[in-house]
Amino acid sequence: MLSTYVWTTHLNSTCVTLIDMELFLHYSLIPSFFIIMVLSFLQRRVHHKQLDDKTYLLGSRFGIVMPLDFIGTFNNRWSYGIAFGATANKVMFLFSEGYQPLQVPQWAQAIVLLIGGIEVGLSHFPFFACLSSDFRLTSSILGFAYSLIWFSITVLHIVQCPHGQLIGAYETVIFYWPSLLCLAFLLGRFVYMFAKALKIHLGLEVQKEESSFLEVHQAEHVKQLMRKPPEQEEEKSWFQRRIYEWDPYFQFPSRMIGSTVLAFICLYLFIIIEFCIYTYIVRELDVFEGGLESYIASVNETGVLTPAILRIKELINVAKGVWTLTIFSASLTCISYLFHILACYRKHIKRLWTGEKSFIPVKFHNPSSSNSVVAIARYSGWQIAYILWGYLIIHVVQCLFGVMIMYGLVLPVIHNQGLEMLKGLGIGMLTISIVVGLMILQLKIAARFFLQPKINPGDKQKPLALNNRKAFHNFNYFLFFYNVLLGLGACLFRLFVSCILGTWLIARIDRTIMQNGYEGADMGFQAWIGMLFVDHYHTNPVLVGFCHILLLGSNERKLQKSLPYWHLNHSTGSRISIKSRTRWFLLYTLLKNPRLILLRKPKSASGIRVATQTNSVDIL
Repeated sequence: MLSTYVWTTHLNSTCVTLIDMELFLHYSLIPSFFIIMVLSFLQRRVHHKQLDDKTYLLGSRFGIVMPLDFIGTFNNRWSYGIAFGATANKVMFLFSEGYQPLQVPQWAQAIVLLIGGIEVGLSHFPFFACLSSDFRLTSSILGFAYSLIWFSITVLHIVQCPHGQLIGAYETVIFYWPSLLCLAFLLGRFVYMFAKALKIHLGLEVQKEESSFLEVHQAEHVKQLMRKPPEQEEEKSWFQRRIYEWDPYFQFPSRMIGSTVLAFICLYLFIIIEFCIYTYIVRELDVFEGGLESYIASVNETGVLTPAILRIKELINVAKGVWTLTIFSASLTCISYLFHILACYRKHIKRLWTGEKSFIPVKFHNPSSSNSVVAIARYSGWQIAYILWGYLIIHVVQCLFGVMIMYGLVLPVIHNQGLEMLKGLGIGMLTISIVVGLMILQLKIAARFFLQPKINPGDKQKPLALNNRKAFHNFNYFLFFYNVLLGLGACLFRLFVSCILGTWLIARIDRTIMQNGYEGADMGFQAWIGMLFVDHYHTNPVLVGFCHILLLGSNERKLQKSLPYWHLNHSTGSRISIKSRTRWFLLYTLLKNPRLILLRKPKSASGIRVATQTNSVDIL
């Protein structure tokens, strides 16, 4: 794991700070517990417990406080995402294993990390609980006070020691400004919540009715399915065709928004940490280079080791330049992955809504329910870890390729060896061209001489029927020995492509890098599939809309039973029977969806016979 040196260097400098952020994290649990207890006291339990009979004074209070709904929350998505962003610095502490509240043996480090994760979660729990609480007036006051405490402590920590030893000026600001910005946003959000709740409390504004679990965009999605598709589709722009097409009837859940925001901030902090470590290594290399230069000066460039030392210095300079340059390419790759994962989530979940599972391996078509539930808890954390480790691996691989390009193409030109480099490059390209040409020639010969003619002139290819069998067997025999050597190159090429694709896609949790049949070994991909199925079963707009209609019908029936004279309040006009209305809805549905006619259950032969006999008796 990453060394904690980078995180503590600015504390070990000449600046002495009075604010210990790790110690403050411990003390922040006190107001956090107080806020949790207040919100829990206000929250009433829905189900009656035996304990309520003994403690009747509580009145079913002290209910469970929920920070946020990880599945069905579509409101205040960006507020929750910013709240996740406020935890970025502490998440990076956990990721680097730098935060250990207890000193235990090495074998118990996993337990200590679990305790540390729970402590970090409790310290930031009030942010989410105050955003999701139904008691807006109280929760906005508590949330603003708690956010103000964190904001003030962070500002004091930055003001007291703004500089550091590695980056230099404003090093602490560079590390903490994302969390500081998130805390400032939360302060504004709680002020807005307080103002709105106060207007409702004073009667200046009418409180909106509690919305059902059917969201507006889900209802619009179902309505769109019921509409007849347009005959001519609108022409899409280049951005819509190539990059992303906006869907107004689809919204990402708060979990995806929060994970993406937190991943962006953690990736930024990870790059800063890497740059700090790179700066420290460069300083040590500069000292090493100074020793080499002093050795060269002492022997007047006539020593035996002078050529080797010059090559080492050249390698160090090349590695420095390539590593700095590939920081941008590796970071852009991981940033594009974050956006692409969101696009893949929308594409995959909409395919599941239509019943399509072809993009999922066969063994994952019916995942375990328990694994899917656990996948919701795993996905967000694993997505961030995949992005961070993926960035580091991609950066290392790109740096290696950059060094190879420098030594293969750039340095020969600098050392006036461009003609030799072009000669070797030409020989290599010619060899590869001959090998590829021989492979293509085998295909052409097989298609021209060893396959029978097309059955129909309009066929795209010839049938798989051998022709000229004797020549075909001689062709196979003489090429057998050459294909052994060709297979060696193909095997190495397969290994090379597998390594490149594996390292390039290591940060993609939505795509497995395992071969067909071994997808079960990719735990990240399992978490992705389980998360998709949980969202599919719990947020499918058609299913949610159907349950919404059932609940409305149930509520109407309860209302009718509670009012014995309910029918007197209705007009005395013509009434339509339920059977006729059902038949009309059936006809309307079949006209809009003709394919459903084939799926209807046909009447039994006995039923038809009975109906025929009844009609015959009526006629007679």
